[in-house]
Amino acid sequence: MNNRGNFVFTSESVTEGHPDKVCDQISDAVLDEVLRQDQMGRVACETFITVGLVIVGGEISTKGFVDIQALVRRLTREIGYTDAKYGFNFETCAVLNAIGRQSPDIAQGVDIGGAGDQGLMIGYACRETPELMPLPIMLAHGLTRRLAEVRKQKILTYLGPDGKSQVTVEYRAGKPFRVDTVVVSCQHTEEILDSTGKRITKRAEEEIIQHVVKPVIGDQWLDDRTRYFVNPTGKFVTGGPQSDTGMTGRKIIVDTYGGMAPHGGGAFSGKDPTKVDRSASYMARYIAKNMVMAGLAERCTVQLAYAIGVAEPVSVMIDTHETGLVSDDTLVNLIWKHFQLTPRGIIESLDLRRPIYQQTAAYGHFGRTESAFTWERTDKAVLLKQEAGSNSVASGHPAQ
Repeated sequence: MNNRGNFVFTSESVTEGHPDKVCDQISDAVLDEVLRQDQMGRVACETFITVGLVIVGGEISTKGFVDIQALVRRLTREIGYTDAKYGFNFETCAVLNAIGRQSPDIAQGVDIGGAGDQGLMIGYACRETPELMPLPIMLAHGLTRRLAEVRKQKILTYLGPDGKSQVTVEYRAGKPFRVDTVVVSCQHTEEILDSTGKRITKRAEEEIIQHVVKPVIGDQWLDDRTRYFVNPTGKFVTGGPQSDTGMTGRKIIVDTYGGMAPHGGGAFSGKDPTKVDRSASYMARYIAKNMVMAGLAERCTVQLAYAIGVAEPVSVMIDTHETGLVSDDTLVNLIWKHFQLTPRGIIESLDLRRPIYQQTAAYGHFGRTESAFTWERTDKAVLLKQEAGSNSVASGHPAQ
């Protein structure tokens, strides 16, 4: 992205009731339940949801036991699928358990501390928001989270669990200037349809803008030229698994940086932290955020790459997008010196063998302020700033 140019950029988010996000949450809830009973359990859990049916599959090796039926029904009830009018009912849906054991061929490499798979993982940070995240994705997440809040607090009683948002931000000289377009698509009951039965009423549209959009985006970014699209097809009565199948891992750009940064090789949800798809992405975000917080760059992209069964990353790359105060080579040396990059080291330094993952599975894995999100800490920023300015940064690469 041009650091100094004028452009518009769009990111989207989805609510916790979106079918794909339901699946992410189920897969991560299974992971959490395994970790509660067995910190060393291995989980690769996938979920599929459609009309009246949930299938949970994958590979799990654990000393514990997970009641898949009870877990699925509890979670879909908490999300809000409590009535057939929303297209899914937690009490009457069928739940199929298709979980097997992890391959011993993979386990023999992971058991000795190696990566659970090959792949490249990306971390990103920038100074656009207090969370050091891109503004478009943070606003989009704010809208979908607010949709859930006004539904659960019965501020807008006609909303259903399914929904999406999209925010287009206008940038000038490389910095956010205003919000150009807001799209909100929210599932609803028939009570807010107009006389044609094909569109929601103007009043309902105004209520959604007033109670959802404006509290999140506010006067700082909205102006009289901002465009609003609320349920642009007209209506959204049929939603949830009745309208779309859902699968784990299909909202990876929603999970990360809203398209402002590249995405690595894999999804996160349902994977225990020996899988570097997840844990190394968290470490890459941790590194990038500390670099930006240290004032060493305005924007920072970090790439880590691994070979299956091998502990140390095969490559470490940093790109400060021409905003760095020192060379990228110097920053790479700082990464090797001050961050644990093996799967075991990542797990230990970020304390990842805990049941913290269900809460990551909706509204993004990054830019969160909850204490469980250890990869959002900036505890190394002062050290990095001091050492980068000392002119004594030596390479910490294990091969040198």
